[in-house]
Amino acid sequence: MDDAETAGKTPGRETYHHGDLRRDLIASVRQLVETHGPNGFSVAEASRAAGVSTAAPYKHFKDKTAILHAVVEDAMQRMADAMSDAVAPHPAGSIDRIDALGQSYIDFARAQPGVFRLMFGLTRGHEDDEVIMERGRSAFRIVVDCVADYLGIDRDANLAWQRAYMLWCFVHGHSFLVIDDKTTKQELEIDEKTLLSAVSQGILKTVGKAAGD
Repeated sequence: MDDAETAGKTPGRETYHHGDLRRDLIASVRQLVETHGPNGFSVAEASRAAGVSTAAPYKHFKDKTAILHAVVEDAMQRMADAMSDAVAPHPAGSIDRIDALGQSYIDFARAQPGVFRLMFGLTRGHEDDEVIMERGRSAFRIVVDCVADYLGIDRDANLAWQRAYMLWCFVHGHSFLVIDDKTTKQELEIDEKTLLSAVSQGILKTVGKAAGD
């Protein structure tokens, strides 16, 4: 580690492990995004939060935008992991598995609204980041596979993708309404478990009719 990085360290902190720098910066920026928004902090502030010099982040990131992209990459993976964990206790092909997916998505947004907005509301340049795009596709693939299992069809069937998209549209829209506090402002009493069940069954139970069976 060079003198510049050491000089900027928080007093009293143990010698910084270079291999942890990227991870710690991402974690620090994630907290700053929640507190100040994606444009409400500087790289210098993120450096102080991570306990390193202001020059240290540039060992791993080109600029602030690159750091924010890394936060999104990390968030996409954490969201996919949460979705996988949510469905694990439920039998493959069950409607409970579908509902658990939706609840995990909403819970992620509710717990990390700033990061969720960064992931899906502030997306300029995301299409050029293959890691972000691939992790987003992987998360959506979890939904597609659960839908296909429930319907008893091939996981690459177009019908599975269409119905998965319908479900995503609902939970995605509801998630933004929740984090923007719209349900409270409208004085709506929402039972999410009942809501998710109604939507899942409404979308998936009509497949036979829609497919012409």
